[in-house]
Amino acid sequence: MPLAPTVPLHRVEAPVQGPPRLIELPNGTPVWLVTRYDDVHQVLTDPRFGRSPVHAPDAPPVVDGPSLLDSRDSMGRQDGDAHLRLRRAVGRAFTPRAVEHMRPWVAGVVDQLLDGLVEQGPPADLVTDYALPLPCMVIHRLLAVDDVPTEQLLHWAEHAFAGATAAPEEGECARRELTDFTTTLIADRRSKPGDDLVSSVVRATGREGGIPEAMLVNLISTMIVGGHDTTMTMLSNSLLYLLTEQPGAWARLGADEQAAEALTERLLHLIPLGDREERPGHVLAATADILLSGVMIRTGDLVTTDHVAANRDPAAFPGNPHDDLFAPLPKPSLAFGAGRHYCLGTWLARAELQLALHRLADRLPALRLTITADDIRWRHGTVTRSPLHLPAAW
Repeated sequence: MPLAPTVPLHRVEAPVQGPPRLIELPNGTPVWLVTRYDDVHQVLTDPRFGRSPVHAPDAPPVVDGPSLLDSRDSMGRQDGDAHLRLRRAVGRAFTPRAVEHMRPWVAGVVDQLLDGLVEQGPPADLVTDYALPLPCMVIHRLLAVDDVPTEQLLHWAEHAFAGATAAPEEGECARRELTDFTTTLIADRRSKPGDDLVSSVVRATGREGGIPEAMLVNLISTMIVGGHDTTMTMLSNSLLYLLTEQPGAWARLGADEQAAEALTERLLHLIPLGDREERPGHVLAATADILLSGVMIRTGDLVTTDHVAANRDPAAFPGNPHDDLFAPLPKPSLAFGAGRHYCLGTWLARAELQLALHRLADRLPALRLTITADDIRWRHGTVTRSPLHLPAAW
């Protein structure tokens, strides 16, 4: 186990915001780093910044990691019609209205886990007993993959989103297993469709046409493991932050469900979803000359964005972000991106995080960690970082 960074993600320092500046990627390729909120928002929403030219088969390698997100077949690396077809195939399942219909059974999963915590009594591990099984149980039901053990999902997730420091041999084997499983799952749902999300996506891709099988496999593989990783990471890091630095917020969180909704937005904004040491931001290519904060980005130039810096830009978010966790954000957070590549699963992730935090604080108002933030051991090797364990009592 490598030595853990001592700084929790909500305390990670961001680069100083300023106009675009040239840096080098790990392989020496020059790229413009964009850090200001307005500039990052423009890069993410302006169609003149494209992803597919960076990852074309004849393009030189820029960021070529082992993660599913780095695959040329990933939806996040497509532009135009290819991206739109994939997005339409899955988008309806994750709209705010669709997620609102899911809330009662997501709440039921949360209550089931809370019943287990209360019944077993303290001490408990808020990661292994709560933050980790919650999204796995949701994904099991949403995708109808109940026959896949939770341990298998976790193993696949660890290697599907492997970061730069991950061991390559074990990761390749796990990703191959996940790909084989997904390929078989798609074939099964084509022949025997149900009312689950995989069947819905398979039917939609048939209607859309023109979606290569490799892209469909990558999309569903990412859904199988991605929903778990994001929610588990955010919930674990949020619990660490609230229970070590915001005891007053914990009391209000349990007493007021509307306040919990506002707090969730703040937490998603404040705590980075990814670990920049393991995986830098997306790299895009300018398809025209574009003036950005007085800097001319030429056609063909590469650009990468720092969402942490943008979300902490004092010009967009004045004041100390830790002072009032229940105040509405003055501008939309860039935690889940913006524009045409805005994360599809954001509304489900929000619902899971809000319900999990509110109901836990309501049920266990005296909850406390039995270790300090300095004692945390961290999960490494993937594109995210979160505590391995959060021992707690009440």
